[in-house]
Amino acid sequence: MISDESIHYHTLWYNPFNAASLEPRLTMTTQQPLIAELHATARDAQAQIAAAHDTGALEAWRVEFLGRRGRLSQAMQKLGGLSPEERRAAGAEANRIKGLLEELYAAGQRALQEQEAARKQAADRLDVTLPGRPIALGRLHPITQTVRDICAAFTSMGFDVAEGPEVEWERYNFDMLNIPRDHPARDMWDTLWIDWADPTEEGRRMLLRTHTSPMQARIMEKAKPPIRVIVPGKVFRHEATDARHEWHFYQVEGLAVGKGITFADLKGTLYEFARRIFGPDRRVRFRCDYFPFVEPGVDMSIDCFLCKGEGCRLCGDGWIEIMGAGMVHPNVFKAVGYDPEEYTGFAFGMGPERIAMLKHGIDDIRHFYANDVRFLRQF
Repeated sequence: MISDESIHYHTLWYNPFNAASLEPRLTMTTQQPLIAELHATARDAQAQIAAAHDTGALEAWRVEFLGRRGRLSQAMQKLGGLSPEERRAAGAEANRIKGLLEELYAAGQRALQEQEAARKQAADRLDVTLPGRPIALGRLHPITQTVRDICAAFTSMGFDVAEGPEVEWERYNFDMLNIPRDHPARDMWDTLWIDWADPTEEGRRMLLRTHTSPMQARIMEKAKPPIRVIVPGKVFRHEATDARHEWHFYQVEGLAVGKGITFADLKGTLYEFARRIFGPDRRVRFRCDYFPFVEPGVDMSIDCFLCKGEGCRLCGDGWIEIMGAGMVHPNVFKAVGYDPEEYTGFAFGMGPERIAMLKHGIDDIRHFYANDVRFLRQF
């Protein structure tokens, strides 16, 4: 520790948080009050710098002991009242103590800088042995899931999957599907037309396809039987939206063409599809219906999952329609160059939104496209 009698100064490695590491020794003896005051200042500075744990505290220490109005400056102002001999001794001692305090301040700055660097290094340290952060995975949209389930059911029965353009020619969307311009069946669709037309050629108006059935004609134009294909895709209709209708939605079209295909093949295929999508205990019902591109045409229903076919507010009579189907119309075969006396086939079409609503008990088709994450997270 510092003695009132004499001090010897030498450079040491100093930790400002451990004052005992600096032990200056006495080198001269004096009884001057001013020198005693300087020694007391040095002891106090050594003790207080150990508590300077941040730059703010260290700066406050500097102001108290080394500042213009600090204790050391106030003590040195008393040199003028001493005799020349005492002034020389006290001045030399004051300079030594000032050098000591400056060394203490510099050592404190270095220690704080090293501690700050060590803290940052510890915070930035990368432990390569830790497992990586998991990547947040999204979910497939429920309609995408349903389309994939439908495709999987039919591909397992030997069907291929094809896709077609969403912007279609009038020729494929209507004319080649036994729906000529003057046919009243065109009133069944609320069509979104594209503002473009080629007046030099019949059927060259463009539209957003109203169904996926145009791919029947496109596929049969380029391929010869046997054909087994399903066509998933989005379709568009100019109509008001409500709980059961959207202006854009998905369809899955199916087509099978070959020699000797009968209505029994249609019923067996669609019954197997219903079992795979809705469960092995599902019952199905076929009733006559009209579609321009099939003859005969039917709608296919499944027994209500809520009342099990007894009848309720959801289904009415115990059955829920899920798709339309039928045997391909001979005029459709003639339009693509097939001989209807040689080939037969069946076609069907369904809405994946309706399948998903029935499968998951959803009561409003608009939920699928409202982008409500709370709804989508359930699938």
